[in-house]
Amino acid sequence: MTEAAMNIEMQVLVGLQVLLVVALLSLMVVYLRNMKKQQVGLTKSFGKGFFIGLVTDFGDTIGIGSFATTTTLFKLTNYMDDDRKLPGTMNAAHAIPVFVEALFFLTSVKIELMTLIPMTLAAVTGATIGTRLTANWPTRKIQHALSIALTIAALFMLIKLLANPGQTDSMAVHGLHGWLLVLGLVVNFGLGVLMTIGLGNYTPELIFFSLVGVNPLIAFPVMMMDAAMIMFTATLNFVRTGRVEWRGLPGLVVGGVIGVIIAAKFVTGINITVLSYFIVLIALWTAFGLYRESKKPELRH
Repeated sequence: MTEAAMNIEMQVLVGLQVLLVVALLSLMVVYLRNMKKQQVGLTKSFGKGFFIGLVTDFGDTIGIGSFATTTTLFKLTNYMDDDRKLPGTMNAAHAIPVFVEALFFLTSVKIELMTLIPMTLAAVTGATIGTRLTANWPTRKIQHALSIALTIAALFMLIKLLANPGQTDSMAVHGLHGWLLVLGLVVNFGLGVLMTIGLGNYTPELIFFSLVGVNPLIAFPVMMMDAAMIMFTATLNFVRTGRVEWRGLPGLVVGGVIGVIIAAKFVTGINITVLSYFIVLIALWTAFGLYRESKKPELRH
């Protein structure tokens, strides 16, 4: 890469970081204004929220995701008085920690911008179209199919790891090229669509990058940028329609940010082979969760 190209890439990277910081600060202003308007104290239920945010965003940063664990902890602690506010509260609580995740992985993991930017745009486009496209989709059937697909993909990845123990060739690759990039765009577009019906993008992206022979750490800035951009829009919509529980939200955010910082150091320092086996476990656990969800009554839209 020429010096001029490196300078351009650095400028774009700085621009993305500025964008993330501006969006993060904008959300903070929105939260404070609405809490003042609703006359909700910053310290109300702070401890409970802090604990939930710490645990769930730690898990989110290492690739487990946060929505399922947040829902479970909300139920266990009787956090929510109105379940109709559950999606909005989760988006609002995790949006700022996800921006911190994106900022961290954008600066600590080397990734080619010609992979990061197109794949992020593909996911955001999929999410934008998906709100209309998935309105009448059979969610439970999709969950069942995805549970099978994730299981098969995890087994393929496990076979690859066992057949090539200690393989580190992928560490030298920092992006997708040619037909793999095209495939990546298709995958991310599809994941963006599926996110509109509550299906996460983390595990599928980790599996995808691993199976195509790329360092799975490369998936982290991509999936965090995807989530940050999509959650920003979703959160503003939930706030505007009054579907956020403000009590305890500062605790959720602060605990979440601390959980991100702790987990991010863990992920970037882990051995690549260990990380790959961990991804297999996450994929199998996610597949089991999807299968269990698919057996519940069909969602009503």
